[in-house]
Amino acid sequence: MLRRVLLLVILIVVSFSLTGCLVAESKYLKKVEEADGLNRDLTLLQQKYQSLASENVDLKVQAEKLAADLAGTTKERERLAADNKELEKVLKAKSDTLSKNIAELRQKVADLENENEKLRGDVASLQKAKEEKVREVSKTYENLLEKMKSEISQGQVTISELKGKLTVNLVDAILFDSGKSEVKSEGLAVLQKVIEILKTVNDKQIRIEGYTDNVQIVGALAKKYPTNWELSAARAINVARFLQEQGLDPKLLSAIAFSEYRPVADNATEEGRMKNRRIEIVLVPKDAP
Repeated sequence: MLRRVLLLVILIVVSFSLTGCLVAESKYLKKVEEADGLNRDLTLLQQKYQSLASENVDLKVQAEKLAADLAGTTKERERLAADNKELEKVLKAKSDTLSKNIAELRQKVADLENENEKLRGDVASLQKAKEEKVREVSKTYENLLEKMKSEISQGQVTISELKGKLTVNLVDAILFDSGKSEVKSEGLAVLQKVIEILKTVNDKQIRIEGYTDNVQIVGALAKKYPTNWELSAARAINVARFLQEQGLDPKLLSAIAFSEYRPVADNATEEGRMKNRRIEIVLVPKDAP
């Protein structure tokens, strides 16, 4: 009995020993497993640390670059702000100048419009005065036609009017004897009719123009009139002097010689030469050349 109890005790002790060893081994294995897990975690953490450290370096580089860019951007912004301020000053100055120029131009336009209005009035007045003068010339022309009907019908006188210029053309035969420059009595009578009309004209120049044919002066007469220049001049001067003696203002008179160089007909015929030998009394505006 005792032996059976002892054996049972031994079995129980051995059982407890084996159970303790198994428990201890299980705990060891668990610790080993935990250590391996920690090593793995440590390795992962180290790898993550290395990655984060590398990333941190990159971030620092980027931060420095961004800081440099920010500094450059700040300087550029300050420069642009300064440029913008200067540009605003320039634009304001130009705007002020343009505003001033516009105001001046508007004033000039207003002045020109006033001047144009004045000029339109002056033009209207001048046109009216011109029309009045044309009417006066036309009236003078009509009066001369009426006064000299007989001479005109005989072909001794022609009267023409063109653009305010009135011309009384008198063939020399009605005024002068052949080779003479003194106006004969019949010529004085004809001139008297012209003078009566000319006395009513005080705003025109009165030009007396002498013309001849191309027949050269010969013989004794050439001593007094070497060429047709002298003859045409003497005849024009004598007519002008007679007009002055009859009361016409000498300031309005002038005598011009053209000799044979402005014919109105063919000098090859007697009829043509007769037309070329003439005195023209021409009424022109005072300011005419």
